[in-house]
Amino acid sequence: MYPALSVAEALKAKGEINLHYVGSVGGMERDLIAHAGTLFESYDEVQSGPLHGVPLTRIIISLFKLAWGTLQAGQLISRYRPDALFLTGGWVTFPVALACWLRRIPVAIFLPDIEPGLAIKALSRLARVIYATTAQSGAYFPAGKVIETGYPLRTEVLSATRAAGITHFELDPMRRTLLVFGGSRGARSINQALGTILSELLSYGVQIIHISGELDWPNVQAAHDALPADLQAHYHTFPYLHEDMGLALAAADLVVSRAGASTLGEFSYFGLPSILVPYPFAWRYQKVNADWLVERGAATRLNDEAMAAELLPTIRALFNDSVRLDAMKRAAKSLGRPDSAAEIAQHLMGLARKQV
Repeated sequence: MYPALSVAEALKAKGEINLHYVGSVGGMERDLIAHAGTLFESYDEVQSGPLHGVPLTRIIISLFKLAWGTLQAGQLISRYRPDALFLTGGWVTFPVALACWLRRIPVAIFLPDIEPGLAIKALSRLARVIYATTAQSGAYFPAGKVIETGYPLRTEVLSATRAAGITHFELDPMRRTLLVFGGSRGARSINQALGTILSELLSYGVQIIHISGELDWPNVQAAHDALPADLQAHYHTFPYLHEDMGLALAAADLVVSRAGASTLGEFSYFGLPSILVPYPFAWRYQKVNADWLVERGAATRLNDEAMAAELLPTIRALFNDSVRLDAMKRAAKSLGRPDSAAEIAQHLMGLARKQV
């Protein structure tokens, strides 16, 4: 969702362009589009469903949904007459991609992770171009189809500053700031590991911005309330951040998180050193993302099962070694691509003009 919103902002900044968003029936994107205000002229939903990692009965149901969704997408295309289609992955986009491909409307994909999932591999056959966060993604597609653009960032992320972040979260500018989060729904193992070392970290002189996700929010809120008042003041907890996420990233000195695709763009833009904990119960996308940053000196990686024993000493070791932490900051910063959204938007406009 966030790469799509970032590119949409960049397209709107270039002039009179009509944008229409198509999402999944009952998907979480509905709320995010509502937050986007007038960025899109319309919001529609089509039927879809997963074809991988689900039982055979679910696959059969998904095939019927995909067929029906393609008919729905065809009706939307007849109504809006788009000049190009921009996708950011997932099986929900397949009906719209197929309907556009059948009408000879150019399809472009943004690949956020380094390694593509099965959905994007399937969609890539319908696409004219694939925008990728890193050049390494080119190994998974035919030669000449991938353009390295970096990871597109939203305006509120690009405009965030450290000073504004410190003010917004009421941080102590003399303390080091640790940001901890696990994605939009949170990461229970990260939340639990932090909970066991919370008092030690806060007593050690670290202040923490903790974004728990909705599932663990009651437990995290209870842990906050159970702390002594002097430590509570330095433990800033939230179930989720949307507009303020850029400020949290800008204010942080170190981050502990999963290794989703956004880490490739957001951490590098802010020059933010990271301790990455790839999600263990999925294919290796997050591990590949994490290793890419580790190999370039911008991050260190912890396996999920090692956090209980290694998280606290790893955080302490980094905060105690200013030379290493500064080197990680420089390494991360060197990977940043702040113009990614504008670059993708410019290329999309050229793709669309070829159809006019």
